[in-house]
Amino acid sequence: MISEQLVDLSRLQFAATALYHFLFVPLTIGMVWLLLIMESVYVMTGKVIWRDMTQFWGKLFGINFALGVTTGITLEFQFGTNWAYYSHYVGDIFGAPLAIEGLMAFFLESTLIGLFFFGWSRLSKPKHLLVTMLMAVGTNLSALWILIANGWMQNPVGSEFSYLTMRMEMVDFWAVVFNPDAQAKFVHTVSAGYLTGSMFVLSISSWYLLRKRDVEFAKRSFGVAAAFGLASALSVIVLGDESGYTVGEAQQTKMAAIEAMWETKPAPAGLTLIADINEAEQKNNWEVEVPWVMGLIGTRSVSKQIPGIHDIKIKNHERVLRGIVAVKALEALRKNRHDEQALAIFNVNKNDLGFGLLLKRYVSDMDQVTPELIDRAVNDTIPRVTPMFWGFRIMVGLGFAMLALFGIAFFSTIKASKEKSPWLLKWALWMLPAPWIACELGWFVAEYGRQPWTIYGVLPTHLSVSTLSVNSLYGSLAGFVTFYTVLLIVEMYLMVKFARQGPGSLGTGRYQFETTHGADNLLGAAK
Repeated sequence: MISEQLVDLSRLQFAATALYHFLFVPLTIGMVWLLLIMESVYVMTGKVIWRDMTQFWGKLFGINFALGVTTGITLEFQFGTNWAYYSHYVGDIFGAPLAIEGLMAFFLESTLIGLFFFGWSRLSKPKHLLVTMLMAVGTNLSALWILIANGWMQNPVGSEFSYLTMRMEMVDFWAVVFNPDAQAKFVHTVSAGYLTGSMFVLSISSWYLLRKRDVEFAKRSFGVAAAFGLASALSVIVLGDESGYTVGEAQQTKMAAIEAMWETKPAPAGLTLIADINEAEQKNNWEVEVPWVMGLIGTRSVSKQIPGIHDIKIKNHERVLRGIVAVKALEALRKNRHDEQALAIFNVNKNDLGFGLLLKRYVSDMDQVTPELIDRAVNDTIPRVTPMFWGFRIMVGLGFAMLALFGIAFFSTIKASKEKSPWLLKWALWMLPAPWIACELGWFVAEYGRQPWTIYGVLPTHLSVSTLSVNSLYGSLAGFVTFYTVLLIVEMYLMVKFARQGPGSLGTGRYQFETTHGADNLLGAAK
């Protein structure tokens, strides 16, 4: 059996690299559409200031994109190094979207980004705008295929286990592509990226306006970010509701943990705003609830119940028992593939095979299973409730705070006032970290809530890891954390450096703090 320490270290390493990587991804996804909006205005109006906006914010986008690609490469390699059995078990399915994403990211995106930066003087305005548009589409397509792969891990449709190959095999590619969970995750995640890009531009523009520098440039950037951010914030909330519905359909355990719902409540269930969670006694000491809301989000009805944790555990207990039968039948088939009796038994119980495999964490021989071990396996199917409950609520709270900010910022923009209120600009500046915190928490809720599975209901995490030494994992973990921290410091240094320089870093002679001064001024550029 694999040691618990090996599993924990493998999970920690993947979590650390994924969290670092996801610091860069949302900004890339969001910024590219803001660049497209700015350049579209430039092509339509011919005003040079809009080209300067595209080039300046594009410079910050390019820095972030480079760091995102660098940190993303190691994630895919980890499937082969740290999660070898996972790669063997589901590689035929999981590998397809990853291969397509690789083509999107490393060929399509990289080529288009090169044309974006080096094509300003070589391409006509419409052609360069087309490049920017394709770059935006390519960036989102790259995210789509990653989220199709991840969505399949959350809801493994279009596949089945083969006792001949002892692996999961794809039976319907299009079912994998149009997996409702994957589609909901995609639109919710990219909307969160749009929100992140909008907040980035809004916050930095607010900083310029507070210091009354490059005011016309900053006001236009502020306006674009406010409008796009408001639409994005609304999309995040609406599409988050759709994600909640797909979770309620495919992962009832995660839904119950997010809501700290220990008992099944009469339909439609209320939404718990806050609660004093007592995990030791598996109950809430007290809670504040909004009637009906959770039932409508999770079931789209007023009559369908959302099962509580206690009822889910009863159901999972039966699945573990059937899973034991499936594992025993599979072991008989491994010895004799022509054992028709074992095959018949396996076919009846194969949908619960993963639940039987949960016991491999404790025993290698199913004949040694005891009622106590079955109870431990059943308890393992429930993630810790407290971090899920509060992680989700902090994420949602930040989402509504950003919606309020962008709503007020957009209203201040359409008023066309000469100066923005200082309190609004300061609020926008201090809210800069909010979308990153929300995105990281969203990733945590999605991935931690799937435990103890790498493939939900199919392959337990403890069976997915490679056979590595604990010392090698300590070494690689330290190496990754050190390297990624250096990259993050480099990113922050470059971002702060060029943000402080502002559009003056373009060297056009039209902005403050430039080393080269031209005859044109900012007012002339705006005409």
